[in-house]
Amino acid sequence: MAAGEVTNKPLSLPPYPEMILKAIEALNEENGSNKSSISKYVESTYGGLPQGHKALLNVHLGKMRDSGLLVFWKNNYSKRDQNAPPRRGRGRPPKPKDPLPPGTTLPPPRPRGRPRKGPNDPPRPPKAKFSTGSGRPRGRPRKMARPAGGFGGAPPSKAASGRPRGRPPKVKPTLTEINA
Repeated sequence: MAAGEVTNKPLSLPPYPEMILKAIEALNEENGSNKSSISKYVESTYGGLPQGHKALLNVHLGKMRDSGLLVFWKNNYSKRDQNAPPRRGRGRPPKPKDPLPPGTTLPPPRPRGRPRKGPNDPPRPPKAKFSTGSGRPRGRPRKMARPAGGFGGAPPSKAASGRPRGRPPKVKPTLTEINA
């Protein structure tokens, strides 16, 4: 902020929740007050409102509705009845805990995370490597180096496995003359 720059700050405005509650009380409508009537009352009562007044009003009305200060019904906001039971939170309520007998002290809870190593602690023994039974290493085998003659060499013969590679050819039916 520059030294010569002057800002037009409004006179001290009360916080938005307070203005909203006063507006609802003053309007005193039977089914509550809608957003536009609350906004008009706040604008007429408190002069220099910030530029984003409508957005701020929306945000604060939503927060007050979520916290349970206001009841939102049929697009109208009204104050919550003081005698009404408190709203239950989402989810299953926790089970009640059994009371502890008098005279028992709870041990301090364990700190989170891994415990620190002490200076006098013995070093950890090395992990024993267990073999899987076969002499082969884990994982995919490494590629073999390409031989000088190239891959392929001599193709496998029929005699090696007893039959040729691939799908056998389709047997075609022999043609016979039809005597009519």
